[in-house]
Amino acid sequence: MQHNRRVAALIQVTCLALLVFCLIERQVRRALGPEETMAGLYPDNRRVRPTGRMILYHLGELTLRIGNVTDPPTVQINRGVQLHLLDLLDTDIGQTRWPQI
Repeated sequence: MQHNRRVAALIQVTCLALLVFCLIERQVRRALGPEETMAGLYPDNRRVRPTGRMILYHLGELTLRIGNVTDPPTVQINRGVQLHLLDLLDTDIGQTRWPQI
C-alpha cells in the first residue's frame, strides 16, 4: 500500500465486512431467543449459541445450481442446519429474483 487512499479503502472494506459478520450473528441470535441454543453446529451435536464464524462456516457450504430459461436456479441444501440458519435469517431461498432488463 503506497497511497493513503488505498489504506483508507482497505480499512473501510474491513469494517464493512465486520459489520455484516456481526449483523448476521445478531439476527440469528435474536431469532432464536435470549437463552436458546442450537444443535448441529458442531460434529458432536452439542447445543450452543451460534457464532458468526459457525454460521458462515455452514452457509459457506451451500451450492447454487445454475438454471436456464425454463428451470430457475436453486440453492442446494446439504444439511438441515443450513435450512434452519437460513430460516432464522429470514431468507426465502425459494423465491428467484431475476434481474430487471
